[in-house]
Amino acid sequence: MIEKPPAFVDLTEFASNSTGGEVIFATDDFFATCENMISDKDPIFLPEEYTEFGKWMDGWETRRKRIPGHDWCLIRLATKCIIRGLLVDTAFFTGNYAPKYSIQAACLSPEEEALIPKRISRMGSAASESDLKQMNELRSDKWEEIVPITALLPGYEETRMNFQKVLSDEAWTYIRVNLYPDGGIARLRVFGEAAPDVPPSDQLVDLASMLYGATVLTYSNAHYGHPKNIVKPGKSETMADGWETARRLDRPAIINIREDGTLKVPGEEWAIFKLGFPGRAKDICIDTTQFKGNFPDSVKIEGAFLKNDFASTRDVIWKSILRPVKLSANKEHWIECDSDIITHIRVTMAPDGGFSRLRMYGFVETNLL
Repeated sequence: MIEKPPAFVDLTEFASNSTGGEVIFATDDFFATCENMISDKDPIFLPEEYTEFGKWMDGWETRRKRIPGHDWCLIRLATKCIIRGLLVDTAFFTGNYAPKYSIQAACLSPEEEALIPKRISRMGSAASESDLKQMNELRSDKWEEIVPITALLPGYEETRMNFQKVLSDEAWTYIRVNLYPDGGIARLRVFGEAAPDVPPSDQLVDLASMLYGATVLTYSNAHYGHPKNIVKPGKSETMADGWETARRLDRPAIINIREDGTLKVPGEEWAIFKLGFPGRAKDICIDTTQFKGNFPDSVKIEGAFLKNDFASTRDVIWKSILRPVKLSANKEHWIECDSDIITHIRVTMAPDGGFSRLRMYGFVETNLL
C-alpha cells in the first residue's frame, strides 16, 4: 500500500530546475547526468533505449565504483531556505539504485562560491583530478549533516518514494547529496520555507515571488496545475507549469458578455497567497504564456494587511488592487497599480482556466519587519 505523502510536500520546492535549482558539481555522470535528478518532469522508463555508455535511465546514475570513495554532488538551491523535508525518488532504479544516501547543507559566501569549478554536464564523464582538488578546498564533506546516512528502497511503484523529514531550523543555500557508494536516483525534491535576506526599501522586487517567500495558503481548484506554480521564477516551458482549474460546470450553455467586455458567468476560481514581505505593489504581470485555448476570461487581484496569521477568508477584508482585466492567449499582461501596504493577496479568475506566472513588483516596507 502506498502511504500518503507527508505534510511538508505542500511547502515550496527549491531544488528543481523550474524553481532555479542548479547542479553545480558531480563526481560522476557516467550512465545519466546529475541534471536529470532535478528535472520537473516525472521520471519515465524506455525499455529499449540504450546509449553508448549503457542503459538509458531518467535520473542521475554513476558508474559501478572501482576506486576508493563514494559519489556525491552539489546543488545550489533556488534561494536561501529552511529545509523541512525531502523526497528521494528511485523510480525505475530497481537493481541499480544507490543503497544509501545522506544530505549535508551549507550557506556559502561569494568567496566560497568562487572555489567551485565550472560545471560541464556530459554523459560518460567524471570529475577531473584538478576539479576534485579544487572542490577539496571547499571542504563540503564537513558541512552540516541534515540527513544522516539513510537506506533507500528500490524504484518499484510501491517503494520508490523515499520521504525524509528534516529537523534543522537553519537556512541554507547549497546541499551536498552523497551516494553510498554509487548507483542511481531518479528525482530529488527539497521542500521548505524561503528565508531570503530583506531587500532595501528602495529596491523594486517581485513581492509575489517564491524566491522572496511568497506561498500559497488555500485555493478553490487546482485540477490540472497548482497555483504555487505561478509564483515560480522565470518563464514556464509547458502548460503543466502553471495554475489551471477544471472547467466549471455552472458555466452558461450560451455565453454572453457584459458592457466592460468580460463574460457573464456566475462562477470563479481563486487562490490566496501570503507575500514574503509586507509591501506596496506598483506593477502587476499576469502571464498566460503556454495557455492558448484555456486562459481565463479575466483576472482580478485583491490585497489585505494582516497582523496575525491567515485563518480563513471570513476573517479578511479584501481591498481591490486590480479590477477585472480581460486576458488573451499566450501573452504577458502588464498593468500599473498603487496598492496600500499588503501582506496577502487573493487572485481570482473568471470563470476558469489557467495562466503560467504572476508578477507583482513593488517595494518592501522594511519598517514593519
